[in-house]
Amino acid sequence: MREPTSIAELDLTPIPGKKYWNIDREWREEFIYFIMVDRFHDSLNRAPLLQSDRTKGSGNSEQLGKFCGGTLEGITNHLDYIKNLGCTAIWLSPIFENNDAPDPNSDKYHGYAIQNYLRIDPRFGTKQDLIDLVLAAHIRNMRVFLDVVVNHSGDNWYYPGSDRYYYYQDRQFPFGGLRRPDRPIPNELQNPNYYHRRGEIRNWDAYPETQRGDFFSLKGFNNDDDPDGLILQDILIKAHYYWMREADIDGFRMDAVKHMGEVAVARFCSSIREYAYRLGKREFFLFGELVAGDDVINRYIGPNTSTQVDSKTVYFGLNSVLDFPLYWALPGVIKGFSSPMNLINRYEGLRNHALTRGELGRYLVTFVDDRDQIGQDYKRRFATNTPDAQVIAAIGYLLCAIGTPCIYYGTEQGFSGEGSDDKFIREAMFDLDNPDVNYLNRNCTIYQEIAKIAKLFQQIAALRFGRMYFREISGNGRDFGLPQSQPCTLAFSRILAGEEVLIAYNTSTTERRKDFVIVDRDIHNKPRNNMRFIYGKQGTIRVQKHPDNESRFIQLQLEPMQFVILQ
Repeated sequence: MREPTSIAELDLTPIPGKKYWNIDREWREEFIYFIMVDRFHDSLNRAPLLQSDRTKGSGNSEQLGKFCGGTLEGITNHLDYIKNLGCTAIWLSPIFENNDAPDPNSDKYHGYAIQNYLRIDPRFGTKQDLIDLVLAAHIRNMRVFLDVVVNHSGDNWYYPGSDRYYYYQDRQFPFGGLRRPDRPIPNELQNPNYYHRRGEIRNWDAYPETQRGDFFSLKGFNNDDDPDGLILQDILIKAHYYWMREADIDGFRMDAVKHMGEVAVARFCSSIREYAYRLGKREFFLFGELVAGDDVINRYIGPNTSTQVDSKTVYFGLNSVLDFPLYWALPGVIKGFSSPMNLINRYEGLRNHALTRGELGRYLVTFVDDRDQIGQDYKRRFATNTPDAQVIAAIGYLLCAIGTPCIYYGTEQGFSGEGSDDKFIREAMFDLDNPDVNYLNRNCTIYQEIAKIAKLFQQIAALRFGRMYFREISGNGRDFGLPQSQPCTLAFSRILAGEEVLIAYNTSTTERRKDFVIVDRDIHNKPRNNMRFIYGKQGTIRVQKHPDNESRFIQLQLEPMQFVILQ
């Protein structure tokens, strides 16, 4: 069957007789596994490593700059590896057909240079491969999210003279010509009026440059609220309807939200959500990449969050955003080189932005590793030069704190890529030099410990919905306060309807700590009350009463970098 090349060719009515998939699970109950499709697994039947030690992943500088051979079929064949880690959803890097790179050493393996929105990149597979992957995930009660790029297209056309043009005083430049007469697709996107044509962004935080300029060679769409912009947005919206209809997709992660106009974000989200309802999908998840601090994030989070644009009230419609402020704060605290108050103050600053300290978690997708490591000039994965225990504690924190936890592929194996370019933190999980070996090792200590914590996340409602409170600590059992410096015992509670779960971590890499930790007075007001270890140690600890007031506390003895959970 011929693949469509025009929006006019698409049948967007629900497939007759098809029952689209739903599950009664809120998105903050998910544990998301983020996959770089080209790097997770190829279609070969490889044997996994069987060892408790971590691995580094595969690929040298030359190999990682090109397509490595990962496919959708490779993901389908290894869904149980992801499910047994405890993940309940997968987020795929962009899968639509990308530009062929003019530089053979710099292929667009990452997927963010789209030239055909109506076709799967043949290097990843076919439309049927995507349908099969989604069906296999749904059979396992797992959701599938696509990474979508509606802020810009690939390098599908050029400026006059094929020169590089740069943003200058919002000047619009002439259109040179298409690089291929048959791209981009849908062919409606070949209209020059559907692009801003302002040249490459130089100041990434200056408006309107950041919304109208090009991402390097990638060409920025005209997402403005004008006649051409409205037609452009309708084309992109319907192209994504197509994949929802055909493959029963469960959500979209929107790339580069900050660089789109506010009205365009709202229109895309509202239209996609309406179409999901038409298909009978009740919990379609829309989360955005918003590289910004909390002052900006707070304008976007929650489907009922509004802002003013000229005379219009705009509701963005995003369910959630990637929690970059946590990504910037948490690693330093876990590794013991930044003050815990950086982390604690961040949550205190957000406490008035949701109904309760637990509801805030609906609006944040939390992570410590990703494909870019934004903010780093020299790229390093979280696990680089990091003990296993710290990697486990970081993912354990995400699973136990508010937000929808997300793990970047390979973190569960301790991948420790580093280098001057993004490609070094995008290692292959299959051996590029040995067709018989992959690195999907379920015996790896990090993998196994994350799976244990993820199982508790799924079993204990307080870890998904509870209010979150950082706990005061003391060295003598009398004088309590929030930890101000490193090393420390970092502790917080999740409380839900009279149940408390306490999470604690010793940030020291060398010293055992014996700290007293405050717990909830009202929940633990009975004589001889105990808390029980459910992860990290065994046994129970007696809840004590403060000699001078009504406070309650326990005393924890933690080994260096030990992460524990008590109930």
